[in-house]
Amino acid sequence: MKLIVWLWNPWKEYEKTRHNLGFLFLDWIIDNDEFTSFKDEIKFKWSISVWNLKWEKVLLLKPLTYMNLSWESIKKVVDFYKIDLNDIIIVYDDMSMDFWKIRFRDTWSAWWHNWVKSIISFFWEKWNRIKVWIGFNDKYDVSDWVLSKFNNSELDNLFSEKFKLVFDLLIQKI
Repeated sequence: MKLIVWLWNPWKEYEKTRHNLGFLFLDWIIDNDEFTSFKDEIKFKWSISVWNLKWEKVLLLKPLTYMNLSWESIKKVVDFYKIDLNDIIIVYDDMSMDFWKIRFRDTWSAWWHNWVKSIISFFWEKWNRIKVWIGFNDKYDVSDWVLSKFNNSELDNLFSEKFKLVFDLLIQKI
């Protein structure tokens, strides 16, 4: 069994913000492939979807916590389904490089991302990840930038090109 997690903040005020790139991607993937609809499990702090890919069952997880507490949901899913840590891919936004670059890594350091620090502190250090860069505009403070909304051109690019690239990379890594 594989687990794909895209970190995000699950509240309406964060919709279409750069930090919630995952919210847009997860809805796109549900609309464009054979995942089941998400089912909320409040006591576990998750919303989950199931996908049968070839010979592999894949769980798609939306933690129902603030991003920096997402380790709680991930740990509960891993424990509940007995998922091997090597079978997890966590996808998240990162502003440390050019806009829309995508990169896979299987080792990690936290850099500036607080939720990464929390996963390392409370869960484990080595995990598979896909970083999708959201760029940075130095006219903004970091928190203002990541919580700013995408413009229409950026959204068009997401839905027409970038999400397909991320999806293809996920398929390769499963």
